[in-house]
Amino acid sequence: MPPIEPAPPARRRTPSADRLDLLFQALSDRTRRALLDRLSHGPRMVTELAQPFDMSLPAVSRHIRVLERAGLVSRTVDGRVHHCALDPGPLATADRWLGRYRRFWTEQLDALARYAESD
Repeated sequence: MPPIEPAPPARRRTPSADRLDLLFQALSDRTRRALLDRLSHGPRMVTELAQPFDMSLPAVSRHIRVLERAGLVSRTVDGRVHHCALDPGPLATADRWLGRYRRFWTEQLDALARYAESD
C-alpha cells in the first residue's frame, strides 16, 4: 500500500484574498447581480432598487450591505433617503484574477478543436 501523502499546507490569508472572497460571495447571488445590473445604469434610491423584487425592503438592504462589504456599492444617506451607486473597481480585480485562467481554457478549447477537426 503506498504511503498517504500529507495534505498541502493551508494557504495564508491575505487582505487581497479576503477581498476576492467577499467579491465572489457577493456575486454568487442572482438578486445581488440584478441589483448591480440596475446600478450599472446609474445611482438609485434603495426604494427604487427594491421595486422589481418580491421581497421586503429590509431583505433588499441586507443584499446591498453584502455588496457594500465587497466594495461594489457605495451608499450615501440624505435624511431618510439612501442612495446607492455602483463602484466597478472590484470587478476589475475579479477580471484580473479570472484572466490568469483564460489562457488555460483557451489552450484546452484549441486542443479540443484540433482533435475534432482531425477526425
